[in-house]
Amino acid sequence: MSFTIAIIGRPNVGKSTLFNRLVGQKLALVDDEPGVTRDRREGQAKLYDLDFTIIDTAGLDEGAKGSLTARMQEQTETAIELADALMFVIDARVGLTPTDRAFADFARKANKPVVLVANKAEGKHGEIGAMESYALGLGDPVQISAEHGEGMGDLHEALSALVPETSEQDDEVEDDEDISEEEAAQRPIRVAIVGRPNAGKSTLINHLLGEERLLTSPEAGTTRDSIAVEITWQGRQFRVFDTAGLRRRSRIEEKLEKLSVADALRAVRFAEVVVMMMDAQNKFEEQDLRIADLVEREGRAIVLAVNKWDLVERKPNQISQLRIDADHWLPQVKGAPIVAVSGLMGEGIDRLMTAIQEAYAVWNRRLPTSALNRWFEQAIQANPPPAVSGRRLKLNYITQVKARPPSFVLFCSRADAIPRSYLRYLINSLRETFDLPGTPIRITLREKANPFAHKRKRPS
Repeated sequence: MSFTIAIIGRPNVGKSTLFNRLVGQKLALVDDEPGVTRDRREGQAKLYDLDFTIIDTAGLDEGAKGSLTARMQEQTETAIELADALMFVIDARVGLTPTDRAFADFARKANKPVVLVANKAEGKHGEIGAMESYALGLGDPVQISAEHGEGMGDLHEALSALVPETSEQDDEVEDDEDISEEEAAQRPIRVAIVGRPNAGKSTLINHLLGEERLLTSPEAGTTRDSIAVEITWQGRQFRVFDTAGLRRRSRIEEKLEKLSVADALRAVRFAEVVVMMMDAQNKFEEQDLRIADLVEREGRAIVLAVNKWDLVERKPNQISQLRIDADHWLPQVKGAPIVAVSGLMGEGIDRLMTAIQEAYAVWNRRLPTSALNRWFEQAIQANPPPAVSGRRLKLNYITQVKARPPSFVLFCSRADAIPRSYLRYLINSLRETFDLPGTPIRITLREKANPFAHKRKRPS
């Protein structure tokens, strides 16, 4: 099991910047505004030859019981319990504050090894603040600048005494490389939960986990970072990303919200299946349609989840009507699974997880070449391509070049003249014939080489 270190400290001392530095990616949002991090976030850190799990936490701060601030602190306390060691971070430019002193006592009471880190220690002011930190009684401060990467050697030396030697871990696949269906069936499925603010994304994930892992609040915009959690459901592994709510661009004004949205979009690109959550009382709104269109353009499998179903008055044929509405409003992902759920009450969770696995299987599907050729001949005979400018378009053959999502190359004459409407016909026919509901389908046109192109006309 990996050695785990939690980064703790008051708000705005650079914990998330240090987290990003150690994991080698900008996974955690960073801004000058205090309190950007709310949920705890885990990542795989590497510092020279040291490999360990790192947890970024909300800033230790006091708040009224039940308030968002108090629940953020509960998340931090949980991270401390899970950790094998702590990195207590202070802002060397500011020097020690009463809050630093109070939470240094808190760190000592955790009864775990503590590495004192004086961040932002570059320059004369930083060095003076770092010297002040000796008063905390947590040992020699490690002076670093997480933003500029200074002092990482000293941090490595301090952590070497704590982190045991570990074997190399396999790198997780982060692209859409083609894999066999058998291999796809064994890998953890990467799932991003997206939707408008306050659609209930975090509540749903908490129910899946069986614990209050992610902060929830009636206030829209509680989630800021894209938080990844590991879930096992009926023996299958999932890596689920909770994301910030996506609003219309014209309504996004604050810099921090722009960062949150960019983080959510990165989660979509990293995911294999995207669950688009809608509020049952306000479904298929304009922003829902935009989000679904984004997922289709990114080539991800999609599952539609209509949340807060417990608040809807039950009527006959409601689920059938959902199917009709989905195909009407989202023709580009026609047949995408749609599931009515209640993240709060736990309704429909089994159906949702089944739908995710089915969408993932379709997304990874490869079609038999012989069956694809038979379909192609029949599709052209049933509806030949139109003549353009009095000239017939010739479609030669089609082949599947990859899955994830199913992608095909169509060899033809005059590729630029084939109407988009005819490509839509072929895509819809593929969906129906080979049972590919909802998944994006890509058809790339390629002109066959002209065997007479090298022969020049003789001058008359």
